[in-house]
Amino acid sequence: MAETAERENKKKFYICTPIYYPSSNLHIGHTYCTVMADAMARFKRLQGYDVRFLTGTDEHGMKIARKAEEAGVTPQQYVDKIVDGVQKLWKTMEISNDDFIRTTQERHVRRVQEIFKKMDQKGDIYKGKYEGWYCTPCESYWTEKQLVNGCCPDCGRPVEWQSEDAYFFRLSKYQDRVLDLLENHPDFLQPEARRNEMIEFVKQGLDDLCISRSSFDWGIPVPGDPNSVIYVWLDALTNYITALGYPDDMELFNRYWPCDVHLVGKEIVRFHSIIWPAMLMSLDLPLPKHVMGHGWLLIDGGKMSKSKGNVVDPVMLIDRYGVDALKYFILREYTFGQDGVFTNEILLKRINYDLANDLGNLVSRVIAMIEKYRDGKIPEAKTEDDVDRELKETALSVAPKVDEHMEKFGFNYALEDIWVLVRRANKYVDEKEPWALAKDSSKADELDTCLRNLAESLRILSVLLVPFMHTTSEKIRAQLGIPQELEWKDAFEFYQIEDAVVCPGEPLFPRMDIKKELSELEAIRQKSMEEAKKKADKEAKKVDLKPEITFEDFDKIDFRVGIVMKAEKHPNADKLLVFKVRIGDEERQIVSGVADYYKPEDLVGKKVIVVANLAPKQLRGEESKGMLLFADDGKKLTYATADADDGSTVR
Repeated sequence: MAETAERENKKKFYICTPIYYPSSNLHIGHTYCTVMADAMARFKRLQGYDVRFLTGTDEHGMKIARKAEEAGVTPQQYVDKIVDGVQKLWKTMEISNDDFIRTTQERHVRRVQEIFKKMDQKGDIYKGKYEGWYCTPCESYWTEKQLVNGCCPDCGRPVEWQSEDAYFFRLSKYQDRVLDLLENHPDFLQPEARRNEMIEFVKQGLDDLCISRSSFDWGIPVPGDPNSVIYVWLDALTNYITALGYPDDMELFNRYWPCDVHLVGKEIVRFHSIIWPAMLMSLDLPLPKHVMGHGWLLIDGGKMSKSKGNVVDPVMLIDRYGVDALKYFILREYTFGQDGVFTNEILLKRINYDLANDLGNLVSRVIAMIEKYRDGKIPEAKTEDDVDRELKETALSVAPKVDEHMEKFGFNYALEDIWVLVRRANKYVDEKEPWALAKDSSKADELDTCLRNLAESLRILSVLLVPFMHTTSEKIRAQLGIPQELEWKDAFEFYQIEDAVVCPGEPLFPRMDIKKELSELEAIRQKSMEEAKKKADKEAKKVDLKPEITFEDFDKIDFRVGIVMKAEKHPNADKLLVFKVRIGDEERQIVSGVADYYKPEDLVGKKVIVVANLAPKQLRGEESKGMLLFADDGKKLTYATADADDGSTVR
């Protein structure tokens, strides 16, 4: 009862990461977002807030279904394995989330269905037919004008034409209210550049949103329609309230909603700042206070992406350098909202210069001198001069600056100010020269003051570092011999240590040979590439080629890009599909024996490669004027495609 009453008297703070899509293992780009959320959650707890920190996984959709099929397992088996790895990663990273939601959990499934019913009863859902370009990796529909070079404008990958019966959310109904939110509440979406982008997007007009699929069944069934599943964004976005019990168990919801911060990558800002508020408006629920869109980590000149394979494994870095070193680098190196470049060299220099040289060396020097000159007991300060006052003023000036920076998610600026104290304390050692003071008995009081001021500076640093490197903070306090319990207000007072005896420990961050480390990291990368090649070689099949042809033979074949406009089953043959394919200004019929591998609707809208000058042939009573190209690995057929206008020549 006492704990409940104490919690009720605290100010609340609810922060959420996006729920991650477990199509494969997470990389350091996902770690970036989660570490920022963890730092903010720890900071608010330190300030005395009642914090709720949510993360999780988004486990439905076509992409997962396809991945599972390729792996020869059920979708649930597939996501269970990946999600287990995600949860282990967050445990390794010492992420302090209060809840982990999975969209396959029963609590989420039934609550999403109830939310669907509520929006339907509001008159905001209707059934229709959807035809459009669909990006499977992003789980997003796009209009023709939104495509960039025929590809998804978010991820740059090819899109597929989808046509099916679907339920729609009347997003257009809320266009004016969403625009007002973005234009007249500038703090709702930050940084400013993201807000301006979303304002322009809304001004172009909002189409009603497709919120169901009927072409696959890996999802939450639509209430009353078992042939349809609820589409990813209604399923995924609502996790932020289903995890709080909405709409059937309202205790947590009433305590923590509205969300204080949605922390998301810039590629999904649109969903969180336009679609999500509109859904909440439909439900007559309060809107989130802030949506914060962070930038990307770039490597090899592009966004870090699982599909591109240019990812960095955080577990490998943690094994080599420790959790706090990785967290410090992530939070110190990058400015919130901007893209940042990741290289091993930048990482190693941050660890060596900031952590080993500056912080680690300071802690080691101070503890060793107290141990040597005062038998380990932290003495009282007995004198004061201008240098002492300057150190104390610097130490007490940091926390207010950190407060200000953290409110704006300026983690790197907060750490810069903390390191002003780290560097000032190191300079103080050089100025005071305690080793010289120790040789002069008349300077005993001055030595006591020097050692006490350094110990207090370390104590204040141990408070300031909690949000960013809580384990390092604990180690500093352990070496100082002071209690682990602390509050944020402790960083605003200087003399607090009482009767403490230091306890020297291992160096916080051993110094590294950067050249050697870079060489070893490159060796790890090369080994990984070699293992991947060996695996590919092992799985490679012997290829029996047909007899050689001459270039003149090949040159007779006219390959063209076509678009499948229509497809249907052959009336007289179960294994044949009849396609209508547009090649430039001509539309022709092509019959292909792929019915065992594709449904007719699977290929509608797809760009295909056509042997365009093949002599016409009758196949079970239907004329076939050409041939579609497919790759055959013995298990499935994959259609050949090209990102070019229909009618283009394929050479």
